[in-house]
Parts: sequence; structure tokens; C-alpha cells
Amino acid sequence: MNEEEHQHILQGLLYVCGDEGLSIQDAARVLDLSEEETVQQLNNLKEWVQSHLGGLQVKQFGSKYQLVTNEAVAPYIEKLAEVPHKAKLSQAALETLAIIAYNQPITRIEIDDIRGVKSEKAVQTLVNKALIKEAGRTQAPGRPIIYKTTERFLEYFNIASMEDLPDLQGSSGEEEPSGEEADLFFEELDNG
Repeated sequence: MNEEEHQHILQGLLYVCGDEGLSIQDAARVLDLSEEETVQQLNNLKEWVQSHLGGLQVKQFGSKYQLVTNEAVAPYIEKLAEVPHKAKLSQAALETLAIIAYNQPITRIEIDDIRGVKSEKAVQTLVNKALIKEAGRTQAPGRPIIYKTTERFLEYFNIASMEDLPDLQGSSGEEEPSGEEADLFFEELDNG
């Protein structure tokens, strides 16, 4: 194998190893080179990547090498990684989400009845943020859409399952899904 082939193989190995990194020993074994020759090949690749691929770099961490992004690109990666849920939900959206979470599947008309106000905008916001989704339609006149929470909802609030939601029991033992406790719970999670 020539140096160019070694470089191509190392590029692929670094890519596949990802965050775990590629150890000098593993690279030497794969390339059938001594560790010293492998270090030289990795350092050559490091220089080549730095001069030809401005957004990437090869970094050494102990006896492992990683293909990582250049620090100058970090602000753009952070911007890309910003998920829609970083923006705080409005009080109306939190109330609507609490109602859906505790009463799902539920229609927008049922949500409006519980809240006492229209929830169309809040429902649309929650759909856009993928916290709720359409789960079919009822057989009632006009066949209204039924909504339920998504897996994204669980991720957003760092909840393993719907069973992790607090129980909402009133003093009479009846559930109060539109209660203040649910609003406070979701608001606390959204701010956290």
C-alpha cells in the first residue's frame, strides 16, 4: 500500500470510529504497519486535513485520534443543534399540552371546552414543535382531529414515559387534568 491509500483508509477509520476515536494500536493492526509508522501516517493525515478541510481536523487524545470539527465552526454547529424546543412555550401552549397529556387522545374542541378558550394557535404551535401529533379522527360529525403527545414530548420534558407524569388527584379523588398542578409541572420542566 502506498501513503495515499493509507491516508484514505485512515480517513474512513476515523470517520467510522467517531467519538470513540481510533487507537494507534488498532490503526497499526489494520494498516499492517508498526506503531511508529502509523503515528507518522496519522500525523501526515492531520496536516493534510488541516490544510485541505478547513471545517475538520484530526486531534490526538492520548493514544487515540479523532476526526473532529474545527473550533471555528463550533458556533454554527451549536446554532444547527439548537432544537425548536429551546424556545420557551407560552402559558397557553403549556396549558394545552397539559390537557392533551392527561386526556389523550383528545380533540381540539374538547381542549377548548376544558380550557374555556380557543386553543387553535396553541395546538398548532405544539404540532409545529412536534410535541403533539394528529392521531386520527373521531367518528363524530365533522370528523374532528384527535391529538396525542409524541416521543418528542417525552424528550422535551426529559420524561421516560407517560407514567412519570405526576398524578393529578383532587381532594375528592377525581382526576383534574386541567389543574394548576399540571400547569406548574410543565412550566417548571419547560424552564429547566
